[in-house]
This record gives sequence, structure tokens and C-alpha cells, in this order.
Amino acid sequence: MTEYLILGCGYTGRRVAERLLSTGAHLTATTRDPNRLGDLSARGCEVLQLDMLDPRSLKDVVSRAARGCSVLLSVPPIKSPRGLVDPTPKIVAALGNQPRRVVYLSTTGVYGNTKLVDETTLIAPATQRQRLRVAAEQAVTGGSWTSMILRPAAIYGPGRGVHTSMQQGRFRLAGDGANFVSRIQVDDLARLAVAALQSSVTGAYPVADDEPCTSREIVEFCGELLGLPLPGSVMRSEVNETRRSDRRVNGSAARRLLDVGLRYPSYRTGIPAALQAEAEAASTQAT
Repeated sequence: MTEYLILGCGYTGRRVAERLLSTGAHLTATTRDPNRLGDLSARGCEVLQLDMLDPRSLKDVVSRAARGCSVLLSVPPIKSPRGLVDPTPKIVAALGNQPRRVVYLSTTGVYGNTKLVDETTLIAPATQRQRLRVAAEQAVTGGSWTSMILRPAAIYGPGRGVHTSMQQGRFRLAGDGANFVSRIQVDDLARLAVAALQSSVTGAYPVADDEPCTSREIVEFCGELLGLPLPGSVMRSEVNETRRSDRRVNGSAARRLLDVGLRYPSYRTGIPAALQAEAEAASTQAT
């Protein structure tokens, strides 16, 4: 039986873990705070604490990885005393020749300012964060294992996305909101990641749903759905780097190769599903 290791079991990794556990897979997952994964531990997942900036912590985790395991690597660049760093190259070096398969969750940010993206589009990193991601991808593809790079567009779902930040009063449009953004619902991304771990497909592919839209369009949709006023706007330089892009992504190639269809081909179905999941979770906690 294949053993799985999730390095960076956060928003997406948790959903990948849940899917793998539901099949009876043997799974190890890492996090900085093991208490956050208590529910996964109760279902049989081995949860290990990992500080990505501590070489000893990383060495301890990797030493417990089974030879021939499949690894989901989902670690973004992080802030350190030396500034923004990406620990992925060091993780790859520590893994040695243990895994047989590595799937890395990157980002469509590696395409830089390119406006139309598909599986044939060349990378064009324009910022430090984007260049760090490219270096991370190169480290993964240079390992002794087979690998697949998934480059997700903006990830949203229960508790995360425009609908959440609007409810919290935090969202501001970048400029006039005319920039296009592609998205992927987290459950669809998790299904693609599981399929990638279990396949032999190699290469790097963008991942997105079928309906890119402008920032203004999605806030209008969320505002009507939630009964909220449209948020104000600020200069594009005032929003997070990841929200300044103007990019439409075609993610069909990865889905075709992995034989995975979208449950949420548009934010029009994905956001209502996220709101329903949030309501169900709140109801469960209340009882």
C-alpha cells in the first residue's frame, strides 16, 4: 500500500488528507501546530510538528517518511528574519531519494504579467515571490522521483475567498476592479491533487475553473448573494501582490490528463456551496 506524506497540511492539504483517509490510506501530515489537525489524528493520520525554518525539525520529519511514499508538497514562501524565503529547495534536499512521487502545489503567479494562460504558456516571473516559486518548482522537478506541478489560480472555499473578506469588511477593489481573476474551488483542487499523487503524469500545469471574471463582477455577485454593499476601491499597489494580477487561466489540460471533472466549474456554484458548508459547520458546532 502506498504511504502518503503531506508537507504543509494547511487549507488545501487538509482536504487532500481527508480524501486520502477516507480511502484507508496510511498518511502522515505536518503542521506547525499539531492541535490544528486533531480531527485528522483521531481518524488515524500521524500528525507531526514541523518548523520549516528549523533544519533539525525537517530532518526529524523526513527520517520518518517511508521509502517509496508519495508526497504532497504545499509550502508557500514564508517570512523569516532574512526576509521572504521558500524552504522548498531545502525540503527537497532533505527528502533525498525517499519518495517515489512528489506533487507540488505552486501558483499561476509564475506566469507573471501574462494575461492569457494555458498549459503551453511559458513562465515569466516578475517579482521576488514569483521567482522563489519558480526555484521551488525547479528543485522539485530535479529530484529522483516522478513529479507533477499543479499551479492553482486563486483558491477559495469555506472560510476563504472574496465572500469571506467581504463579510469581514476587509475586501477592497484594486483600482476599478476591471482586472480578470481565475479561481479554483478548494475541493476541486484537492481532488486534482489526490489524482496527481496517484498518477504517473509529469509536467507543470495551470489549474483553474471555467469562468474567469473581473474583480468587480465577483464582488457584485457576492454582494447580491449576501446582501452586502459593494466595497470601496484602493490603488492596486495597496492590495496584496497576488490580487494585482490580470490573468485568465485555462486549466483544462490538467483535468483531462488526470481524468478529473470540476464539481464547481464557476464561482457561481462554488461560492454558494462554500456558504452552505460554512452554515453546516456552524450548526454542528452549535449542537
